[in-house]
Amino acid sequence: MATRIPPLMDIVSAIPDPRHRKGRVYKLSSILGLMCAASLCGYQTYSSMAEWCRNYGSEYALALGFPPQRSPCKATLCILLARIDVEALEELLCEWIEAVLSTLDLGELAFSLDGKSLRGSRKQGATFPAVLAAFGHKVGVVLCQRGIPEGGRPVGVAAEGEDAVYRTNELRIAKEMLKALLIDGRLEGRIWTMDALHTQRENAETIVEGEGDYVMLVKGNQPTLQGDIKFLFESDDAPEEWFDDASESSKGHGRLEHRSIRTSTVLKDTLDWPGSQQVFEIHRTRFERTTGKLHEETVYGITSLSTTRADPTRLMELIRGHWSIENNLHWVRDVVFDEDRSQVRKGNTPQVMTAVRNTAISALRLAGKPTNAAARRRYAARPREALALIGVPMQN
Repeated sequence: MATRIPPLMDIVSAIPDPRHRKGRVYKLSSILGLMCAASLCGYQTYSSMAEWCRNYGSEYALALGFPPQRSPCKATLCILLARIDVEALEELLCEWIEAVLSTLDLGELAFSLDGKSLRGSRKQGATFPAVLAAFGHKVGVVLCQRGIPEGGRPVGVAAEGEDAVYRTNELRIAKEMLKALLIDGRLEGRIWTMDALHTQRENAETIVEGEGDYVMLVKGNQPTLQGDIKFLFESDDAPEEWFDDASESSKGHGRLEHRSIRTSTVLKDTLDWPGSQQVFEIHRTRFERTTGKLHEETVYGITSLSTTRADPTRLMELIRGHWSIENNLHWVRDVVFDEDRSQVRKGNTPQVMTAVRNTAISALRLAGKPTNAAARRRYAARPREALALIGVPMQN
């Protein structure tokens, strides 16, 4: 999938510059453009990004809008990034992605909603030590992202380490994100998938009000809902015509997996849950060939999608697609873009850097390019193509 990407710098030029007018040497939009281009070329830290123009020459600096023979240094980026209005940045990047998506014929889009802690940021006093993102299952882009502030308490869903700290605040930020998407009309006609943490009545109401649809997993934080669904699927007296089913198997990475799903519409008029159309039970079996261990898991869920729009096979596809955010975003940022080893921890800088990485990943996917290290080495050898990818033309 390749498309013309609107100029990124035209979008981010609207971000408020936190610096005093008299002290500005470089435009904020030029600096953000530099960081995105450098990220595409494999530059991982803002320290290395500051070297990008100096490595490639003055013509690239001029194309980004820097003064002749000048480009920002590490200290400039260090001071500026910590003070950027990160909420305004995220909102404008969301508008940029929407502008691209509006030019594509992608059919019905599905987005995963999930949070991720930024390793070490909490201990170093970052403003937002975790982030929440909405990520497209198939299109592979970050639609929007919000920072999750420090604080939180247990909410009935298992969590370990740093992730446990942000659970309460992640709930609040997710509700705020969905309401903002509702106001902007961005929920309509889209499917929103989420794990059990975000299976909340208010979230379901917001999505239904916005004329979107949801697929939610149900666990112990919704005990009544979970109990009703579990009772239906475990009942020995329930007739078979109440259910529909599908299954699939796969192998790879030294394991064999089998997944089966059963769905039912029997509870749609009796469950006290906004927009409920179907409930489902998923049973997963995973056999580790190297160790001989067998893992089994059964989870339950609920969706506002009718049977005509989502049969069992489609529901299983959406549920598997939800975890694409782990493999195609979180893993790519952690490993390919080296986010886990980043030492940037203070102020707004961690979230700004995450937003830059998200932008680079989204630009690569929209251009139909892989998001691996080899693709970034290619752009390092062809920096003009990196600038073109974010809509910055260069004269031949």
